[in-house]
Amino acid sequence: MTASQRPVVLITGATAGFGLATAKKFAQQGYPLVITGRREERLKALSEELSPLTSVYYAVLDVRSSEAVAEFTNNLPEAFKQVAILVNNAGLALGAEPADQAKLSDWHTMIDTNVTGLVNVTHSFLSTLKAQPSSTIINLASIAGNWAYPGSHVYGASKAFVAQFSRNLRSDFAGTGIRVTSLEPGMAESEFSLVRFNGDQDKYDQIYQGANAIQPEDIADIILWIAEQPAHLNINSLEVMPTSQAWDNFKIVKK
Repeated sequence: MTASQRPVVLITGATAGFGLATAKKFAQQGYPLVITGRREERLKALSEELSPLTSVYYAVLDVRSSEAVAEFTNNLPEAFKQVAILVNNAGLALGAEPADQAKLSDWHTMIDTNVTGLVNVTHSFLSTLKAQPSSTIINLASIAGNWAYPGSHVYGASKAFVAQFSRNLRSDFAGTGIRVTSLEPGMAESEFSLVRFNGDQDKYDQIYQGANAIQPEDIADIILWIAEQPAHLNINSLEVMPTSQAWDNFKIVKK
């Protein structure tokens, strides 16, 4: 497939972490890109960096607003309208304290971004995706949606929604050419975690030092691999952890 034949890729949350690495990975392969995020200066810089490699359109977008998502979708330039690969990456975790110490506002922000934002963008592009001969939705879930751990509360629950929503979409669109994947990373080292720890660099360093955690480029490689599978194959879900991470025994608290 030549670069001119490659399908348009839309990546949400492209200004940092997995989204940033994924944008760079697809650009290196010549895919036309639509990149979104809330920080215009980063989007502009990324667009300028990637433009020598491929065609790029960027837009500031708060996925939590259905009105903003609809306006963004309707106003895409003609060359970028036929999105065929949607990477729903925008998401966040806030706090890692026990539930009774968590801020309700943080819970609302996680739900609004990880659940409502995902739903807004996906719904807005379903008709476009369905119109393509073959299309792919890759939703960034997490092992937190599969396995409970202290401090995960709403974050883990929101990612469980992502995984189940992906499976339900897969059922709805079986036979249509729309493929849907729930990608579920484990311990990953990126700006995402700094946001979760409210910018506490010491806490970040303590957690990741010596862990050899997943890097954003690792996830970008996997996303590209999923997107480039033959059209008759669907990767339903893919859970990936660093080798240093594994399951532990169930906790027993004795009185």
